[in-house]
Amino acid sequence: MQAPDPFILLNQLIVIKEAEQLQQGTALKEHFRETYESLKPINILKSTFKKASSSPNLKSQLTNTAIGMTTGFLAKKLLGGSSSNPLIKLVGTLLGSFVGSKAEDNAEGIKSLGSFLVNKVAGHNSK
Repeated sequence: MQAPDPFILLNQLIVIKEAEQLQQGTALKEHFRETYESLKPINILKSTFKKASSSPNLKSQLTNTAIGMTTGFLAKKLLGGSSSNPLIKLVGTLLGSFVGSKAEDNAEGIKSLGSFLVNKVAGHNSK
């Protein structure tokens, strides 16, 4: 039995390594393209929105925030919105922010109070 020719073995190894290099180069280019696309600002915003919208508590958080903002806005308007005095407007803004943050923290209680009042009003209208 003859020993294999080292030149033939070397050429076969070169062909195998060139094929591996081509495959790895293609994979590297694809990975680079995916990374480049994911770092575009619009794609970052899309992925952030997708993650945020898949949050199970999103609806509850949005409702609580809306309750807090609405309550704060109403408090600001009631406490100093119609005044031309800058000091009263400032106090109204500060109190509105405070009331809004407290309302957001206690949104569940406000929701239950609101549904109770709606039921009472609806009950009085049906009689």
